Amino acid sequence: MNAVLSAAALALSGMLLSSQLNAEPKRPECIAPAKPGGGFDITCKLAQMGLRDEGLLKSPIRVTYMPGGIGAVAYNAVVAQRPKDAGLITAWSSGSLLNLAQGKFGRYDEKAVRWLAAVGTDYGAVTVRADSPFRTLDDLIAALKKDPSGTVIGAGGTVGSQDWMQVALLARSAGVDPKALRYVAFEGGGEPITALLGGHVQAITSGIGETVVQRDAGKVRILAVMSDERLPGGLANVPTAKESGLDVSWPIIRGFYMGPQVSDEDYNWWKQQFDVLLASDTFGKLREQRDLLPFSMTGDELKDYVYKQVAQYKSLADEFGLIQ
Repeated sequence: MNAVLSAAALALSGMLLSSQLNAEPKRPECIAPAKPGGGFDITCKLAQMGLRDEGLLKSPIRVTYMPGGIGAVAYNAVVAQRPKDAGLITAWSSGSLLNLAQGKFGRYDEKAVRWLAAVGTDYGAVTVRADSPFRTLDDLIAALKKDPSGTVIGAGGTVGSQDWMQVALLARSAGVDPKALRYVAFEGGGEPITALLGGHVQAITSGIGETVVQRDAGKVRILAVMSDERLPGGLANVPTAKESGLDVSWPIIRGFYMGPQVSDEDYNWWKQQFDVLLASDTFGKLREQRDLLPFSMTGDELKDYVYKQVAQYKSLADEFGLIQ
């Protein structure tokens, strides 16, 4: 009897293994919905390296770039053109959810895709060039109070985007009208940094992970991070906006979604790989190297989180008159 049970268990195990192998995509791809160098790029490459290093994918993930509307072009392309693509995952961030809340992704809402995994969290930050006269966030705020349009602030995204919202919340908290600011919009997180280094803007807001490399190279100074408390490790010397009396916190969750018609088998295969990856100490170190903090969520738990966040962002956008 035991031999029969053992044989049955081995057969079942073999069937499960075969099913998993059949579900593994032959040409996995990650879309970064912006130009190279920003947070979406970081997110895709984190999955690319993590899944490879853990041996969870036989074929390496190919990263492709699809800029436009801070995720809108990619979102529409996945839903309308590649809804069943089992090998495709697409990077998203809290900024994607904010845009969805404002209807910036066209006719598709947050229920149009399958939310797969959240792999880490970043925080909003205010950054200037290393030679900037603004030594602290207080210096920048004082200049904005004196002349709101006298300092050019750059960020990835138009009015209503995540990076604009960071500026708007800081300004509002300091008693400055956000509409009076001189704001320059760029596509993605890489372009504002280039503009800052070139002297075309005097300050930028972004995810802190997008500016750390330039800070470590001595080219920029991070004035403040928008977290409740100072971040650990190499960022511990960066003050929070709250230390300047500005009650602003902006976490930036990063993760992946899939097309709406991807089969349960294929979706669950990817979910299993991310569940294993997110529990890995090696991946934790990889995430830390990119200045992301732990935030691990997959499947239905993530879907519920996304729906709740979009509802909260709708309320916030309404406060700023962004929803018509």
